[in-house]
Amino acid sequence: MSLSGTSSSAELPPPVPARRWSRTRLAGALLLGLWALFGIGIVLFLVRAWNPDLFWRYAPNYLSGLWITVKLVVISIVVGALLSVPVALGRRSKHKAIATLAYAYVYFFRGTPLLAQTFLVYYGLGSFRPELQAVGLWGFFREAWYCAIFAFSLNTSAYQAEILRGAFESVGRGQWEAAAALGLSRWQTVYKIILPQAALVALRPYGNEVILMLKASAIVAIITVYDLMGETRRAYSRTFDFQTYIWAALIYLGIVEALRMTIDRIERRLTRHLRR
Repeated sequence: MSLSGTSSSAELPPPVPARRWSRTRLAGALLLGLWALFGIGIVLFLVRAWNPDLFWRYAPNYLSGLWITVKLVVISIVVGALLSVPVALGRRSKHKAIATLAYAYVYFFRGTPLLAQTFLVYYGLGSFRPELQAVGLWGFFREAWYCAIFAFSLNTSAYQAEILRGAFESVGRGQWEAAAALGLSRWQTVYKIILPQAALVALRPYGNEVILMLKASAIVAIITVYDLMGETRRAYSRTFDFQTYIWAALIYLGIVEALRMTIDRIERRLTRHLRR
């Protein structure tokens, strides 16, 4: 008995050494503390500088700007999704000319800033006013709102095309072969087998793209679109009160957090069969 007890005790793993505070851990704790102090400072500033009259005076403008922001993002995402399908198919095309054109489209809109693209549409196309008037498009491109939708739709379509292409390519070739062996048509294979698997892969990147578009939409204030940031700039120019920007930041933060929680819930529901 003693021999077996001695051997079993000898086979026990050594005790886990106590974790020490490394430099990286100390730096992380310090940064976290600084962020906490910064957040507390903002809350204290808002409490001390709270002006009910100022808030209620500009609250309707903020709601109006928020509605413009939501419409801009939703329309751009939907139009971009429609444009992304042929672009993604072009990226996967076996014809070199089509694949090259699709690659150039994606390369340009993903490789240049959205602000520069918006300026090119809003200011650049204004240089071609006679030509646009001749084809009846000047009425569209002279409005900042339509220029913003046009630029945003082209930009997000490039990103969504890559998301779509990557999601479909993530599904193994064996899925197509198995569907063909079962006698399924190409449309049935895409709809019932490929698309559900690709949707799981693309859900998170699509959600990130929507969030990025929401935050990037603030740049349209520069071209006189009175979205949420445009109304914030106008409120600040009239009051010179810095809390007007804090209000806008909190609204953006709330929308982003709501989107993140919605995407997480959708992902958990779609992947519930994968959890044990």
